[in-house]
Amino acid sequence: MLDVRRMQVLRAVVGNGSVTGAAAALGYTPSAVSQQIAALEKEAGAALLERVGRGVRPTAAGLLLTEYADAIGRQVAEAETALADLLAGRTGLLAVRYFATAGAGLVAPAVARLREDHPGVRIELGLTVDPEDPVAQVREGRADLALLVGGEGRQDGGVRLLHLLDDPYLAVLPRGHRLAGRRSLRLAELAEEAFVGSEWPGPCLDAQLDACAAVGFRPRFAVQSEDYVTAQGFVAAGLGVSLVPRLGLGSRHPGIVVREVRDPVPVRAIQAVIRETAPAQPALDAFIDALRSAANT
Repeated sequence: MLDVRRMQVLRAVVGNGSVTGAAAALGYTPSAVSQQIAALEKEAGAALLERVGRGVRPTAAGLLLTEYADAIGRQVAEAETALADLLAGRTGLLAVRYFATAGAGLVAPAVARLREDHPGVRIELGLTVDPEDPVAQVREGRADLALLVGGEGRQDGGVRLLHLLDDPYLAVLPRGHRLAGRRSLRLAELAEEAFVGSEWPGPCLDAQLDACAAVGFRPRFAVQSEDYVTAQGFVAAGLGVSLVPRLGLGSRHPGIVVREVRDPVPVRAIQAVIRETAPAQPALDAFIDALRSAANT
């Protein structure tokens, strides 16, 4: 097998036209250079240099190996540059998983900022439905970061949770509702109302139920909906009131009004999940910073 380092010595000899010149360029002794060439000739099974006056020139075999050494040298230089860019966060690939309502308010502005600051970083985005799946994807290395709701106190080996923001729930009322003229309302004032469900069982619904339980009632759901847009439509039709997180409001139905809720404010905690044992990734750190910036705007 040909020794790549010895091929680079051959390249230096051919480039300088002599063993002495190569030794000076490499910082070796002429004797060490000659030994390296002799060992390479043994590996190649052919003479690689022939003497011409006080210098040397490559044989056909020597010229062939020199050309390959040139190519290897260029590839090594390119690899070093690419590695430096990766380690500095100028390039790379991030696999990000997120849930639907985090897309417009968090992920989109974070991606835009990352592309502006680190245009060489590629981002692979994936929408998730199952709240447990993104955690598994991060733990197993199929994603670098995932967003999820809740998770406080959970013990998931191999992953770490980073709190991004508390997303408050707002009251969604029919435009002619008795409380529609108020700027804000206490959560207890909705205790006797029929509710339009906006969440499936899970941490988002738990955030609503826990807040209502804190003031002594459990919502009476007159109708369930699959998403926040549908919930707004049911509310506009007068079928009840609803609680929708700020990030989930999107475009508002013309037949509703939205009011802040207090005493208490129902909130859902939005977390970023990263792998505990992942090596340092400047591009990932930059994306987390971009998410936090988006969360604070």
